[in-house]
Parts: sequence; C-alpha cells; structure tokens
Amino acid sequence: MYIGRIVCVARTPQGHLAALYRVSSRSFPNRMAVPGEARVAIVPKPGHELDIQRNPYIAYNCVRVVRDGAVAVATNGSKTDPIADKIALGVPVREALASCSLAMDYEKDDYNTPRISAVVDRANNEAWLATIRADGLEVRRLDLAPGQYVYVATYEENTILPSQGGACGFESAADACAFMLGGGVFAERTNPVTAVAAVAQGDGFSLHVQDA
Repeated sequence: MYIGRIVCVARTPQGHLAALYRVSSRSFPNRMAVPGEARVAIVPKPGHELDIQRNPYIAYNCVRVVRDGAVAVATNGSKTDPIADKIALGVPVREALASCSLAMDYEKDDYNTPRISAVVDRANNEAWLATIRADGLEVRRLDLAPGQYVYVATYEENTILPSQGGACGFESAADACAFMLGGGVFAERTNPVTAVAAVAQGDGFSLHVQDA
C-alpha cells in the first residue's frame, strides 16, 4: 500500500525517545537525505536538480535538533524550520505545532498533500504528532510504552491514531532507519526512497540517514 511520506515517534525498548521520517515517492524518487549540523535535508540526487522546478515541495530540512539537544523535530516539508525555531525560542511544542501547521496549511499540489510533523522532547519526556489536511488539523501527544511506535502518513493513514503503530526493537539510529524502510508494518508500505532517524542518546540525539 502506498501512503506517501511518513513521520513516526517511538520509544526504544530501553526507553529512549525517537523521531523518524521516511520519504516514499512515486513521482520524485531520485532524492536523498543529507545530514548536517543538528539537521538533515532532503534534496534531489545529482543529475536531478531540476526536479525542484517541477515541484517546489521536494527539497527541505526534514529534521532539526534544538534546545541544546533536548528536542528533535521531523516533518515532511519546509514546516520543519519554523516549528524548530519556535521551540528553540521556548514556545511549547503543542503551540509550535498548531500555529505553524495553521500558518503553512497543507501543500497546494495536485493531491492537497497534508503536512505531517513529529516532535520528541527529552526534557519533558513527551512525543507529539501533528497533521494538517484539507479537512482539518490534529495535534496530539502520544503516551508511548518502551518498544512502541506510532506514525502518521500523508495519504491513506493520515489521521493520528494511537493504534496506528506497533512494537519496535531498535535502539540505534541506524537500526531505526532500517526499520522505517522495511521493518514491521513499513515493509508493506511501498515506494521507499530514504529514511532519517533521530534517537535520544546521551545528552542529545544521534542522527542517521539511509537510502532505500
């Protein structure tokens, strides 16, 4: 089943929070994740740079880590930066997600693609998911047990449901990427392109990227 982009919040079996992102695409598969300083960007692969002229939504920062390593933000588009910037300034996660979602709205493409977001906050031990669609806005805090994940996607599974997830066994960011690309229910979700994981470790987050 094709469900488009996916954001996910998880708690590892040892209790560490994680924010995960997967690009799945039928129209623009020639993309990759590029890590930077406390951030990861999605960009076209070499030779496909002109794809950005066909669709302005395909390149963006998908992950940011702010508040001195306390908070990781993952989204499917340019909403990552305003959410992360607000949280960095001390705005509560719920308010940052709601205000940025309303301000940017869903993507004005051929599919009215929802904007989806995941935030994990080590300082407050919280995990959040948000989505804004043409028919509504949801912002929800999830109570995750160790070894549990919950996700929301841009298509089909685009409503936040605590039951939309399952058990996960990863501890490292590398294993989390592999899980997003082909583990659990994601093995049945088609057209994977690349995955990004931010997993709490020490006093910050470990970041990892993996192309399909």
